[in-house]
Formats: sequence, C-alpha cells, structure tokens
Amino acid sequence: MTSPDAPTSGAASTGAQDLTTNDGLRVVLDAAGVMTVAFNRPETLNALTRDVGLALLEALETAAARARVLVLTGSERAFCSGADLSGGASSASASSEGSEAPGGAADGAARAKGVGLDVINEAIRRIRDLPIPSIAAVSGPAAGVGCSFALICDYVVMSEKSYLMLAFAKIGLMPDGGATALVAASAGRHRALRMALSAEKVYADRALEWGLASEVAAPEAYLTRALELAAGFAAGPTKALGTTELAINAATLGGLDAALDREEEGQQRLLASPDFAEGSAAFREKRAPVFTDK
Repeated sequence: MTSPDAPTSGAASTGAQDLTTNDGLRVVLDAAGVMTVAFNRPETLNALTRDVGLALLEALETAAARARVLVLTGSERAFCSGADLSGGASSASASSEGSEAPGGAADGAARAKGVGLDVINEAIRRIRDLPIPSIAAVSGPAAGVGCSFALICDYVVMSEKSYLMLAFAKIGLMPDGGATALVAASAGRHRALRMALSAEKVYADRALEWGLASEVAAPEAYLTRALELAAGFAAGPTKALGTTELAINAATLGGLDAALDREEEGQQRLLASPDFAEGSAAFREKRAPVFTDK
C-alpha cells in the first residue's frame, strides 16, 4: 500500500521493479541500478517497527547483490522519527527498583528486542558495509535512530526545513543506532554531546555547517537532487566509488561496532529504569517528566 505522502519517484520509471515486501517500507529498483528505499508509515512520522526493520535488512541484502546506488528516504513530512516505542518498549512498566532489581536487566533486554534494536543495529552495519554508494534524502525530522540512518549514508541531502535530533534524554534513554559514533565522527565530540544532552533540533543549514549534511536543497527539490546524484553515481565506476567509500568509512568509523554494543547494553539498562517509565508516561500524558533515578 502506497501512502499519498510518500515519494513516488522511481516507482514509475521505465523498467523499474517494485520490490516492496512490507507496507511500511517501499523498495524500488530502477533499470539503472538505483534502489530507492522509503520509510512509509507517515501516520507515525515513519517510526520504525521491528517488522519494518526486518524488511529493511532484506532490502539491503538485495541492494548489495543487485543495486549500483542506494537512496534511503522517507516521506515529505518525515524521514524517520525513530524507533516506534508504542509497543515493545513501553507496553510493560519498568520495575520500581530499576535495572539493578531482579528481572530488571531481562526486562530491558526484552524491551530492546521488542523495538528491534538488534535489527536496527544490523541494518546500520549493513549500510556501512554496502559496496555501493548510499545517499540519504531527508525531509522533516530525522530523529533518534532516524538520525543514525541518515548519517550512516555516504551522502546526505537535507531539505531546508528538515532537522536532525537526538531526543532520547527527554524520555530517560540514551542515543542508539550508532549515533554516539556517527555524530561525533562528522561533527566532533562536543557537538555530539550538545545534541545528545540537550535534545535540540539541528536544522539543515546548521547540519551542513557542522558537517552532518553534504548539501541542502529546497523542500520541493531534495529528493530530485538525491536521485540526480544517484543517477550520476550509477553511471560511474561504482566499483571504484564503492571501494572509496568503504575505505573512508573504515578510516572514520572504526569505533562504530563498539559504539553499537555499548549503546545496546546501556539502552537495555535504561529501558528497565524508573526514569524511562516516567519519561514515556509523561510523553503519553503530554506533561513534564519528573525524573528521580540516580
């Protein structure tokens, strides 16, 4: 099912193949070898579920085997608002004793699996390891793991009205999906800490200034620009381009695997904490949270 809010470019191209297997993720491979993968849950600003994450892994496997370029995008309203916490993470209340209480760690691990953190981390690794160029076309928010999915791509085209955001602290969590490494690799330690601790929105112009974006385009042109770049890369020496981007990723993202492991361990503890229970309840109830954990 195609959302009226989702980008349609690529699907109608001559010789294009619709490889969609999940309504929440549109996948199209055109005749030139450009694979466009679009998050497609606009009613949740493209929040990522475990099932959508599994469909993404399948698409990335196909991209590695058949595509010459990957374009990762969302809809006009949002790139991706992060992991969907309406199910696995928040359905059970956290132990009042916190993550150190009996069962706390197990609860946190179950919640992390429920929101698909293991699947998300594997998808981040697979995009990094793709032997072809990858381009993120960002409109609206790229928040939480959405920020990670944008930054793991080799080239980031942002709409003028789009922004990156690490809002985890607002609900008692920490950045995940490799964000602790990805933001620092592009913007530096203090800007990474600024984003993670303050949860501020980093709009496109500032993202470009900080090195988090490759270029900025008008809202009506961001996807067209990304697809133009993709067509150029696809027509070029993709083996050389892929070897180049893999070498640069190896030089700059050597700590990504360790970061993903640290984040997953830390997030499991936090998902079982009283502060997360309070933060998620406050979010649902549209009130300010009162954090008391130490």
